[in-house]
Amino acid sequence: MARRLRIGIQLPEVEREVRWPEIAAMATLAEEVGLDGVWVGDHYLYRNDGRPERGPWEAWTQLAAIAAVTSRVRIGPLVACLNFHAAGPLAKMVATVDEVSGGRLVVGVGAGWNRTEFDAFGVPFDHRVDRFAEALPVLRRLLAGDRVTFRGRYVEVDDAVLLPPPTRRAPIMLGSSGPRMLRVGLPHADAWNVWWEDYGNTPEGFAEASATVDDAARAVDVDPRSIERSACVLVAFDPASGERRVPEGVDAIAGTPGEIAASFRAFAEAGADELIVVALPIDEPAIRSLGEVAALVTDRHPEDATGSPVPQAQSRRDVTSTTRPAATAKNAPSATNSGPVPPIARRVDSSDPSVS
Repeated sequence: MARRLRIGIQLPEVEREVRWPEIAAMATLAEEVGLDGVWVGDHYLYRNDGRPERGPWEAWTQLAAIAAVTSRVRIGPLVACLNFHAAGPLAKMVATVDEVSGGRLVVGVGAGWNRTEFDAFGVPFDHRVDRFAEALPVLRRLLAGDRVTFRGRYVEVDDAVLLPPPTRRAPIMLGSSGPRMLRVGLPHADAWNVWWEDYGNTPEGFAEASATVDDAARAVDVDPRSIERSACVLVAFDPASGERRVPEGVDAIAGTPGEIAASFRAFAEAGADELIVVALPIDEPAIRSLGEVAALVTDRHPEDATGSPVPQAQSRRDVTSTTRPAATAKNAPSATNSGPVPPIARRVDSSDPSVS
């Protein structure tokens, strides 16, 4: 296995009702057992799908709290709907969470797909990719320390700047495989993530999807090697768990810790830099089991999980270092650019026709 595979966990969203004490316990446990990342979904409401009405806690508030109770794991939204917030205020939120975390935030981004929550909370659902295309470069430039003026059809900022200045530009992970999303998103992304249903939950399916990203990157003059590859994987620690519907034709990864670890290594061989586990069920015993798997994948003895920090990945574009210099006038970003912002993209279900 040529690369050091990072392994993270998605915390519960709407599989069941989960309160903060359990969320905090799972996040800290993930760190204790040696996992590399803790992720939360960014949604408001689900209903009219044949199941009870349900909704998760707000993502950015959760992430700030998780940042405060952990010290090593990467954290991030899987993925954040940029259309839920105006680009400027969202940049403030992102920079604040990254500061609280000590530089551990990864900004997963998408444009949204669940019309129910858009309509319920008064968020415009039309032209989602176009709105995202204007918002993402503004977000990225503000996080980089730029002073930004931009007047688009959907996004407008006037001499906006983040103060206190961010001590780094948090990395951006594009969560979509749609051709248009790749075209507008890859020029601004440091990583790409694919949901398990969208590639069939197999190393072969992942390799095929990743090759599509290679082609899309070259088409917009982006070096494919500059884009890290992240895959969500569905893993059944209890095959009888009914927490999540699994579509026909897709199988969850299952078996002994050694068998699951072998599957994970196959993803690394297929080009994955990171796996984000969607566990069945998503609970503390599953996180402990995943810690055993991670130890086998990295050839680390389980009791060494908390012995030393897991190295934080450095961006292939040299912009995601977790080193945190003091934000002084000398080293704080000061670039000013009030010219036009190039177009960009978002995360959605790849079956959404508006993304193709």
